[in-house]
Amino acid sequence: MEAPNIEDMIDFRRLPKDTLVLLLLLLYFPVGICLMLLRIFIGIHVFLVSCALPESFLKRFIVRVMCSVLGMHVRQKNPRSRDKNTKLYICNHVTEFDHNIINLLTPCCTPQFEGSTGFVCWARGFMEVHPAPGQEAIGEFLQRYCSMEAVSPLLLLPEEDTTNGHAGLLKFSSWPFSLTDSIQPVALRVARPLIALSTPQSSWLAELLWTFFAPFTVYHVSWLPPVSRQDDESSQEFANKVQELLACELGLVSTKLTRADKAEHIKRKRHAVPPTSTSVRPASIGLGFMVPTLGTDERRIAKMAQQVKDVLPHIPLNIIVKDLAKTNCVDLTITNLLENRAEASVEETGTSSFGASMNSTYSSSSTPTTKSAGKPFAKSPADRHLSLQERKEALYNFARRRYIEKHGLDQEDGH
Repeated sequence: MEAPNIEDMIDFRRLPKDTLVLLLLLLYFPVGICLMLLRIFIGIHVFLVSCALPESFLKRFIVRVMCSVLGMHVRQKNPRSRDKNTKLYICNHVTEFDHNIINLLTPCCTPQFEGSTGFVCWARGFMEVHPAPGQEAIGEFLQRYCSMEAVSPLLLLPEEDTTNGHAGLLKFSSWPFSLTDSIQPVALRVARPLIALSTPQSSWLAELLWTFFAPFTVYHVSWLPPVSRQDDESSQEFANKVQELLACELGLVSTKLTRADKAEHIKRKRHAVPPTSTSVRPASIGLGFMVPTLGTDERRIAKMAQQVKDVLPHIPLNIIVKDLAKTNCVDLTITNLLENRAEASVEETGTSSFGASMNSTYSSSSTPTTKSAGKPFAKSPADRHLSLQERKEALYNFARRRYIEKHGLDQEDGH
């Protein structure tokens, strides 16, 4: 099976692309809002019940039934394969609530290494870890934990970040496999209609609200037989072996892509300028009431385009936006447009409307530069070059004066 790209393993859109499914979601929207509000109220009661009842099979059964009312249905496969003596569960990572789902089936603890701490960490079902700083200290702490007898097993997610669960698995980190020589693989599938399971940069609270909004979310948990490390097997080899087992069980591809690769891809995608921003948006950029509806990059381009437009009102807005998309700088765009206009006006014998309007406006100041800018087209190359430089200087001075007058700046500030 061909290895997927990182793009295939992440859902950047919460809403579906298919028109028919999007129409169904539109019809479902009022129902989803009502369900979300009702489930928020029920979810508070589920949290209080889980806090009040002592840890037992009865508590997990009650909370599991109440979670079904919240739209989180849990199914498990091969529960007899679960080894009660194994102290480490290894599971793939799909949603922000994977550890809560596994905890509904069997007691387990998932350490929290980053993010929320204190009450929020405890309320989300994480175990807060407070060893000395550094990965080695954390590993030693968890290794001692796994060697204890009367403790719940650890549940670790070696992908260290979520995927959509449809294409492949991120490369497993090797350090969880150095904690113990025997682990219990857990394969997790998650299905939800209408909307995506998760999107990058979305907080756990937003994911919880979307879970309440969706009609239901089904979690399929498959328990695989315990796997032991061979004598000559390193931690990374052990991790690769378990990753292949889980990928085979889930029907996915075991990739070499890591959490860092995902973060880098998201960063590049977030900062990339949309290809349609210069061809679709220019007409709407000039409308002030439309700017707040644009994306972050488009709003920035619109703001810079308006600044250039204030200085060069005769330049069409689509040309300004096109140049800004290349330069990403107001001053550089003004320079480019001025130079292009100056060269065009010289080569076309000074008959362009932009050059004529500039010269007529600036000539009222009766400076020596305007006279040289209005000279006829010279025959010799040296004279033409001198005329071009003089015309550029005139346009620069006009643009600088107009900008200073527009923003009420002092002459020194304009320079």
